[in-house]
Amino acid sequence: MTLADRWLLPDGVDEALPKQAAKIEHLRRTLLNLHESWGYQLVIPPLIEYLDSLLIGAGSDLEIETFKVIDQLSGRLMGIRADFTSQVARIDAHCLKNDGVQRLSYCGSVLRTTPAGLDGTRSPIQLGAELYGHSGIESDLEILSLMLDTLTHAGLSKVVLDVGHIDVVRGVMAASGLSSDQEAKLADLYRAKGLPELEAFLATTDLDENAKQWLSALPRLCGGVEVLDRAEAALSGVSDSVSNALAQIRAVAEVVSTRFASVGLHFDLSDMESYSYHTGLVFAAYVPGHGNAVARGGRYNFIGEVFGRSRPATGFSTDVKTLVSLADVTVSERSSVLAPAAHNDALWQKIQSLRLEGYRVIQQLDDSTNASDFDFQLVADGSDWKLVSVK
Repeated sequence: MTLADRWLLPDGVDEALPKQAAKIEHLRRTLLNLHESWGYQLVIPPLIEYLDSLLIGAGSDLEIETFKVIDQLSGRLMGIRADFTSQVARIDAHCLKNDGVQRLSYCGSVLRTTPAGLDGTRSPIQLGAELYGHSGIESDLEILSLMLDTLTHAGLSKVVLDVGHIDVVRGVMAASGLSSDQEAKLADLYRAKGLPELEAFLATTDLDENAKQWLSALPRLCGGVEVLDRAEAALSGVSDSVSNALAQIRAVAEVVSTRFASVGLHFDLSDMESYSYHTGLVFAAYVPGHGNAVARGGRYNFIGEVFGRSRPATGFSTDVKTLVSLADVTVSERSSVLAPAAHNDALWQKIQSLRLEGYRVIQQLDDSTNASDFDFQLVADGSDWKLVSVK
């Protein structure tokens, strides 16, 4: 390794310098305060846990994204968190043990083996909220509304909300009588939106014509609100679970249109991008010019079952660093004061009192500090010290 190489960071891992860091921290505090105003309590899970606890119930997608290390104390395999959801589910099930509705929020660094998309980071600062103990659509709407309120407070505009429901795909697959291999193949085709390949694959199966029509229609049910009418016609009679899922999606569309009139609506009824632990409504938010979702969430009932308490749950997450890069986050700077570095008790008391009043006070250690870069300067006034305007 050359000397120059020692300054390089791994691909997809970045750092924030002072101005960017100030924006990230300002937005983090703003959004956590917003979540608190909705009744969500902050939790801070550990960065690393034993792997069997960190990944249990989370599905294979998250397992692939998780860095693994050996604990030098116990010899057991540990994982660096790539997502907060399993950790917060453990806290709800094992630590808090609240039988009623529980609202929790979090914000912290995660680390992933691969970036999300071509321009994604492997080291997001993930912020999110989770609601446990309620299975109705009201809690889905609360989490979805909080997600959109979060993006609004972050300063994002022209947000487009993509909505789907796991039971649409799963219901159609179940009603079609697919084998596990056929389900896996279709899932890959739906993710890739490979329509010609989908038709070729369906032609090789011995499924009945109704099943082929349902499976062929799914990836084409993608677009604006008109998709819901087409879906109800194309998937009529598949199963009650599919009909109920479509009714939930329509209810969400109506509420979002009322509460967030500026948010665009898009529907993808063959969505397979969510982590495999999702069980119901799924949603993601996009903004123009950015290929990856800026926030993503959905329902994941039963995730706490592996910790001894099966609880309905729904939640969302976003990356604070991504929000800062896309929005015009303004941080109000404190008035700056330049002070001598003399060992003087009166000076020290004055500096501390100014800091308590909200000033940013810097003591001049050498000649490289220029007084013209400050708003005020502390100068001696007999035995006292006074602020003198520089500008």
